[in-house]
Amino acid sequence: MKVEFWSKEKIAAFQEIKLKETLNYVNENSAFYKRQFKDFDLNSINALTDLQKLPFTTKEDLQQYNSDFLCVPLNKVVDYATTSGTSGTPVSFALTDSDLERIGYNEAESLKCSGIEKGDVVQLMTTIDRQFMAGLAYFLGLRKLGATVIRVGAGIPELQWDAILRYKPAYLITVPSFLIKMIDYAENVGIDYKNCGIKGAVCIGEPLRQQDFSPNNITSRILSRWDLKLYSTYASTEMSTAFAECSAMQGGHHLPELIIVEIIDENGNLITDGSPGELVVTTLGVEAMPLVRFKTGDIVQGHEEECTCGRTTLRLGPVIGRKQQMIKYKGTTLYPPAMNNLLNGFDQIQNHLIEISTNELGTDEITLYLAVQSPTDEFLTQIRDHFRAKLRVSPRIEFLPLEALNEKVFLPKSRKPRQFIDLR
Repeated sequence: MKVEFWSKEKIAAFQEIKLKETLNYVNENSAFYKRQFKDFDLNSINALTDLQKLPFTTKEDLQQYNSDFLCVPLNKVVDYATTSGTSGTPVSFALTDSDLERIGYNEAESLKCSGIEKGDVVQLMTTIDRQFMAGLAYFLGLRKLGATVIRVGAGIPELQWDAILRYKPAYLITVPSFLIKMIDYAENVGIDYKNCGIKGAVCIGEPLRQQDFSPNNITSRILSRWDLKLYSTYASTEMSTAFAECSAMQGGHHLPELIIVEIIDENGNLITDGSPGELVVTTLGVEAMPLVRFKTGDIVQGHEEECTCGRTTLRLGPVIGRKQQMIKYKGTTLYPPAMNNLLNGFDQIQNHLIEISTNELGTDEITLYLAVQSPTDEFLTQIRDHFRAKLRVSPRIEFLPLEALNEKVFLPKSRKPRQFIDLR
């Protein structure tokens, strides 16, 4: 029986053994953790709850002491990946052969969880170059799984459809908002996309669901036009691990053989009642740059009850937001994903950008830049009323031509669209 189906007690005992191995390994091989642990008795860390005795690792640590996390000689490094840098300076991650094997295993298990099988043809619609971890990880996972990979890369609906019609993939790996562009293109040129053989899509980069796991606006827009199975995934370069949805679509499943998970409150204490908190991870089995108690900055909600698929492991709900991007607006706390979801519900909006600044009173100010097909005062009022009804806020809104807004959102050196700017 696979680890995800074990009892919680058996999983905890397994992880405790792996944790001891990890702590001894980093204490011996990582310059950063030698300093970090010099005043701690690692022999006292036996249970998972003992992790709370140890200090956190932060993104600032990775940025400031990047090379000190390396646990292997440089001649063992076979690849470098970098974080996207959307929340600060990009961080480099060295990878050994063993690390690439681990990433391949992670993605193979995650993709199997989402229904992809050996022999399936899968179109990879995300970049594999520019030191991007996700594209490489998906390729390695599909290869390990025994699937056929169509490496088309990101963007250009015409190119995507040419590959789909030629190779007949059953699944796509893509950003969900790009599926809407795919549908628009197909309808404009007369492609019978509903009968092209696509069963589903593994979606990255954007959430698919609300916190109760019901479809969010972008998912509803896709499913109203194309009957697909849409599977959400959550991962990061730092974790080298993914949380993937199964057919129940009730959150991303934890792979306990690869990562230890904590969810903490604002004071750094472990949350045990299922409330949202910051995700903290300890990687298991990473050779080059393992992390202990790494604060991801992502606010998530954990779900402990057994899934209908039979897995007993923790499930993570959609990311509520990034801790550093929390907005306090006239007494209301909100995060950019909630605003993204509302804006994605309007077909007329072609693109958007959320900008947060500090006003003369020292409080947060929200400005929405929107590219709209037919900007009118009536539509402006409709958006404001919708925000008041759903989020109890009324941000400043400015219409921009699509080309001008795209220049702000799609930066030449960025791997991801920039739809949130924090000027505070």
